[in-house]
Amino acid sequence: MSAAHVLALALLWCGAAALLLAAAALAVLPTAYGRLHALAPATGLGIPLLCLGLAVDAGAGRAAAKLLVIGALTAVSGPVVTIVIGRTMIRTGAAPAPAGRAETATEEEPPT
Repeated sequence: MSAAHVLALALLWCGAAALLLAAAALAVLPTAYGRLHALAPATGLGIPLLCLGLAVDAGAGRAAAKLLVIGALTAVSGPVVTIVIGRTMIRTGAAPAPAGRAETATEEEPPT
């Protein structure tokens, strides 16, 4: 067993653990915001670690590059999508606004 294979297995196990913890948190957390927050480890850590482990196992080449791009896009776009979903939940009334945050569905009028 080579060092690259051991590293790939360690990365895969860490990514799978992050995904399993996020899934367990989704099942346990009672509020919509808590469940939305539980997705952060999955998109920011779990999937990128899985992609990195698979890229290390694939070796240098086109397949590894594709996996690294997928992992990077997921790590960057995951928090953005989470913010958009949270704001949409507030605007549609699916969940109450957090304390101290009173956002409305209408846009503000520009000052005249």
